[in-house]
Amino acid sequence: MTTGLAIEDRDLNSALRRGARLRCPRCGEGRLFRGYIRVAGGCDCCGLDFSPQRADDGPAYLVILIVCHIVGFTLPVMFGYMRDNPLLLALTMSTMATVLALALLPPIKGAFIALQWSKGMHGF
Repeated sequence: MTTGLAIEDRDLNSALRRGARLRCPRCGEGRLFRGYIRVAGGCDCCGLDFSPQRADDGPAYLVILIVCHIVGFTLPVMFGYMRDNPLLLALTMSTMATVLALALLPPIKGAFIALQWSKGMHGF
């Protein structure tokens, strides 16, 4: 028995690409965030309500996992070059970790929100 409601196509791959580009997972046109990582109330173009999203700490955990692996595998190589100057090594590695984390957080949070929308989680 059908209810007469149109079932929306929620393709996971295209939604994840749109979310990682910080765009609405449904239309790909409207902005997903109204600040650095503050989620907008809804899409300006298609009207999708973003309030049901619950990305919470998931994106931060994933960013930490990725950044720590990159920094961890880079540390022995950098140590070979900067063995005589540990302060420079520490500053270089901390700067790299900070820049990577700040650059990765918005696209990963956008992809998390797109995943939730695509799978119909949390009231989407």
